[in-house]
Formats: sequence, C-alpha cells, structure tokens
Amino acid sequence: MAHRTNLRQRFLLLGASPARFGEVDSSHDLRRPPGRREDEDEGTMTMLSNITSDRRFHEAPAAALAADAELVEGISADEFRLAFRNHAAGVAVITADAGDGPVAMTATSVFSVSATPPLLVFSVSSLSSATPTILRSSSVVVHLLDTTNVELARLCATSGVDRFADRDSWSVLPTGEPYFVEPPVRLRGEIVNTLEAGTSRLIVVNVTHAKAPADDGDALNAPLVYHSRTWLALDRSSPLV
Repeated sequence: MAHRTNLRQRFLLLGASPARFGEVDSSHDLRRPPGRREDEDEGTMTMLSNITSDRRFHEAPAAALAADAELVEGISADEFRLAFRNHAAGVAVITADAGDGPVAMTATSVFSVSATPPLLVFSVSSLSSATPTILRSSSVVVHLLDTTNVELARLCATSGVDRFADRDSWSVLPTGEPYFVEPPVRLRGEIVNTLEAGTSRLIVVNVTHAKAPADDGDALNAPLVYHSRTWLALDRSSPLV
C-alpha cells in the first residue's frame, strides 16, 4: 500500500480479514484457534510484518524537524506521563474469567476501531494482577461507565482488594463471563488478537453481544471521565460550540 497508513487504519487492517486472528506473542508466532487454516495465519503474519517493518511508522523525517525549535528530540518516561495526564479519557471496567475465578480492572485505554465488524481495543499492563487471566481468556466484558459508577471504577483500580466481594453487584453471563450489573453499557466480545507493545499488550475484541441504553441523551447520566488523576463528569454544561 503506497499511501501513508495511520494507527487507526492499521487496526482496521487487523480486523478486516474474514479469518479470526490467533494470539501474537513477542516472536510473532501465531497460535491457531481450532479449525483455522495455516494459510490464514500466514496471511496475517505477512500483514503484521509489512506493518511493523515499514520505516514510515517508526521514523520521523529528522531533517524536517531540525528547524522546529519547539520540538526536542527524545522524551523521558515522566515527561510522557505528564503529556497524557492532561489528556481526558473515558472510563471502563473490563472483566474476564479464564476458569480460575473472575478478575476485573479499570481502564482508560478503551477505544472503538470499527463498527463493521464491531471492534474495540484496550491495553493491559504487565503490572496489573488481572492481566494474566485476561490474556488466558477467550472473551471479556467491557463496561462503559457513567458518573453513577465512580465507586466501581475506584474499586477495580485498587490493588489488593476483592473486587467481587459484593455478590449482589455482579453476575455471570450464560457464556461464562462475569459482569457488573450496575453500568449502563456492557459489551461482551471475543478476543481476536493481541499485540505486544512495550510493557503492555493491546487486546483486540470483536463485540458479539451488547447491552446499551436507548438513544436518548437527555435521559442518560453524565459519562465518567478521568483527567489529571481525578474522576470527573462530562455533562451538558461542557460543550464549547
């Protein structure tokens, strides 16, 4: 493909194949799901290899940037975190069960990639206690939170606590995934691909079932937003135009 491809388009490429993707580890060795043909994996491998090996995705034109006094080459981990601290994000809770008990985590990395097929992506850190279970699971439930769910967001972001201690706050889908009953939006989906990114993994999910409110903005609670280490409400007083 001769034209430039941005990150969103790359994820669309990952989801565009009619074949289901296996899990990708750090050596790009695909583990085929049952019934998957070898040539389908080879096609996926070629696509990923072409994407990750294209130097345009990794290198900026240094000569063009040299004259820009506002851009300084390189960035420290602290500077990178500070840059994103001022970037507001929606809040979600992700649940899964690989067969040895339910796990949950709060995430601000969830974003939609495609409506057809319905794909979403989120990241999990190697430091999260929920990550090993999520990576062993074949499916997850993604809860999109509003301001009435802030305590749930705090609970699932707190280390060392039993996030499922309140048995009335959660249940199990017929397909086996745990879910919290309170959030207004729940998206159940199958994990179709994972991609290693630094100390995290990107998880690509094909949504198969959903619970969503009616399309009536006036009746909905304000979305929960995380900004500069603070939980905030995004309400109708927020629009600027």
